[in-house]
Parts: sequence; C-alpha cells; structure tokens
Amino acid sequence: MHPIILQGLPAFSDFRLTALRNALNEAIDAHDIALIDAAECYFIESEGSLNDQAAQRAFALLSAGRHFNRGGGFFVTPRKGTISPWSSKATDIFRNCAIEGIFRVERGIHFRMTTNDGVVLGIEELGLALLALHDRMTEAVYATDDVEDFFKHLQPAPLRSVPLMAEGPEALRKANLDWGLAMSTDEIDYLVAAYQRMERDPTDAELVMFSQVNSEHCRHKIFNADWIVDGVQSDMSLFKMIRNTHALNPDGVLVAYSDNSGVLEGFPADWWEVAPSPLHGNGIFRYQKTPSQLDILCKVETHNHPTAISPFPGAATGVGGEIRDEGATGIGGRPKAGLAAFMVSNLEVPGYPLPWEKFIAEHPSRMASPMDIMIEGPIGGAAFGNEFGRPQLCGMFRTLDLEHNGTYRGYHKPIMAAGGLGNLKREHVAKKDIPPSALILQLGGPAMKIGLGGGAASSIGAGSQSEALDFDSVQRGNPEMERRCQQVIDGCIALGADNPMLSIHDIGA
Repeated sequence: MHPIILQGLPAFSDFRLTALRNALNEAIDAHDIALIDAAECYFIESEGSLNDQAAQRAFALLSAGRHFNRGGGFFVTPRKGTISPWSSKATDIFRNCAIEGIFRVERGIHFRMTTNDGVVLGIEELGLALLALHDRMTEAVYATDDVEDFFKHLQPAPLRSVPLMAEGPEALRKANLDWGLAMSTDEIDYLVAAYQRMERDPTDAELVMFSQVNSEHCRHKIFNADWIVDGVQSDMSLFKMIRNTHALNPDGVLVAYSDNSGVLEGFPADWWEVAPSPLHGNGIFRYQKTPSQLDILCKVETHNHPTAISPFPGAATGVGGEIRDEGATGIGGRPKAGLAAFMVSNLEVPGYPLPWEKFIAEHPSRMASPMDIMIEGPIGGAAFGNEFGRPQLCGMFRTLDLEHNGTYRGYHKPIMAAGGLGNLKREHVAKKDIPPSALILQLGGPAMKIGLGGGAASSIGAGSQSEALDFDSVQRGNPEMERRCQQVIDGCIALGADNPMLSIHDIGA
C-alpha cells in the first residue's frame, strides 16, 4: 500500500535555513549551496484514498495545504519499520477526531537544495554532510521515489546466539565488540560464569538487555571504592560519605539510598486521580479526590556524557530518566515538578570575549562546545518535561575553566543534573516481596541500540572510546511513550490497597 503524502508548512525559519546552509557549505567542498527549500510532509497509512471529509480533517489537523507535489530532493524521516513518538500521539488524535480508515500518521521533512548553477543536489552529492540533517540512530534519508514502502511492516529478526559453550569466553568477547555492547571485562566474566552454569548460549536479546540495564547504573559500581585524599585513606568510601548525612539526620526520611528516589514524610491531602466508577461497571472511569497520606518523592541524577556528545537528546533523556525514577519508586509514584542544572567550560561567545576566558586546553572535537550545550541542553530538558506533562520550575547554570598549579580544571565534559519532586501514597512507599510465581511485565517502546555503552562511557575519560560507542551511548527521548507508561502506573495507584504492583523498577534505556 503506497502512503498518502501531504505537504505542510515550511520546516524552518529563515535564520535556521541560513545557519544550515552555512554548515553544509563548510562540509561540502565541491558544491556551493545557494538555496535550501525544506517543507514539512506527512505520511498517511490508510485503507485507500481519503474521502472528502477525512481529507479535510487531515488537512486541518496537520496544517497541510495540499497533496505532496514536489520533485527532486530527498526526505528525512523516522527510519522505516519504526514508530516515532510524534506518530504515536498524532495517530491517537486522528482516531479521537473520528477520522476513519487511517491506520497511522508519520511526519518528515522534504529537502530540496540548489547550487548557484541551478543544480538540485541529491543524496549522493551531499554524502556525509547529510549527518547534519538527521539523527542516524532514529532517522534516515530517502530519495523522493524511495518512500513507496514507507509503512512496510517488517517481521522481527530471529534471535542470534553467541557460541559460548562451543568456543568459550572468546566468543562473548568478540560479540561484545562486534555488537557494540560496551561491557567491561568483569561483566563479561560474570556472564560467562552464569551461562556456563546454565549450560546454554546467551542470545543477542539477553545481552542487549544486560548492557542497557547496566548503562544506567555505572557510577554505583565505583561509589564504594577506597577514597584516598592527599595520600590518606578515608575510613568511609565516597558512597558512605554521601549516606552519612542521612545517618546523622534521619528524621522525616522514609526512604534513602534503597530505591529509585528518596521519600520524605509528607502530609494528609486529597489525591486527584482517575479511578474506576463503582456505579457504571467495568471500563467506565471518573475523576475523584481520594483522601490519602501523601509523601514526597525527591531525586537528582546526572546525565553528563550523553549531554557532552549530543546536548538536546542527552539533556532530554536525563530529565526523562529522573522522571521514570520517581514513577518507579515504591510501588508507584507520580512526578510533579523538575529542575535542570548545567555546568560547562567557558562559553566563548563569538564576538563577545570576556576577561577571564583564556584558552587553556583543546576541546575534544567529538564533544559539543559549551555554548552549544547551553543552547540545546536546556531546551532538550524542558521539551521532554513539557511533552511528558511535568514542568521544569527551576535550574542552575555556571561556567568554570581555569589552570591551578599547572593542572587544567574545567567542564569540557559537562555536568548535567536533572532533579524533581513528586508524591506517592503512604501505602505505596515500600516495595513488596516478589514470589517465584509473580508475573514480570516490561513496559516501553523501541530501544534499538540506544543507551548501549552508557555505563562504560560515563566512567572513562571523555573521547577515549570509539566514536560509534559514544554515539550509541546517547539515549533518545520518547516522552510520549513514557507518558503512556506513567498512565499505567497512575491506573494502578488509583486502586489504592488493591494496587496490583508488587515492585516496579526503571531499567533505563
């Protein structure tokens, strides 16, 4: 079934087009791009042609003026076989507007780039410069005549196994490199021993899950290391130092260092929720106030390495990860408000030098500049919170770049901290024991290779691993899917003492 393609509004402002043209001309020696024409376009998967009513509603919802009729150029769209967060939301809106016969809606951009000689450039002429136009993890570039199978439904690929039993540990080490899993030597040894005890080979699905789970919790592995300052070993590890504040002042703290978020004693209050209606049977819900003892969730975490490599998605998923931790506390919490903080090296704004800004150390080329981080990072964090439905209420920003006793100090690898507050009911504060008969459900969206290497990447020197792993280690935001997962949690919370969850955990990427 060929997709129906509608043409929308211009995709960028004149300012953005000028900046994009300059960036592309720097990347392409052989061509001088004089004009970039970029238009939004929408792909519709339907039973057939749209009737007049459906077409009018589709045009109105998408701000589309006509069916697509542009020649030449190319599309930048979500990768075939994937469903973008935008598509999930837009398709639901179409259904709620009673537009029949439409299965899915997706969004893309059609580019047409013309040189000074009037030549319209294609994918081949632009080459690697196309990387400036899309995120190759989640998007792809297609020629105008290569989107006829845009909604092709792909069959899941079969599992692959690592021949550990036949070839020994070296087979797992090779898979770790070939598949970009970024597992440490200790992790590989752990898996080798575990699978040899089970007397079977690991599958690619299991190894990817293992690598992604560990990518979220890298720093916890080193917090308990010995802490030596000026040659004197401390009686406490770094993590014990952090926990010492709670040990000295435990009043009013219900949960600390044992769950995804901390929990403080709250107050009696009404919980506003959607709950099943006792008068109208199954499937009917109503808004209601439930008197509860509401305790306070609090959490702060960092997303430094991903923000250094790709500021917008790095900061966005830092906020998204902190939101998930609040929802995954006890047996279900509700995020309410957030903050974001950024610490970078000197901004070095072009044309605006400041007295304290002196060149001290070369900035790694694969990492974003401090100014790019401060332009894109706060927008990424706020965008994720807004789309999920939790506002960013405050933040912090500082720069530091100095030389002390011949040693460089600064934030070329930035600090990006995400934090937030929320609530949970007192009866949901503690996780329950999980019996062997319990069901384990995984909620979420497509992961691809997103987040692999995060644990390794966050704990090593910036730029000391492969650029491909740096790229993979940056998660991509999906606030729409995260919002839907939170709605499931909210539904369980609304059942009060009948909440079916025994335990909930955020596995990250």
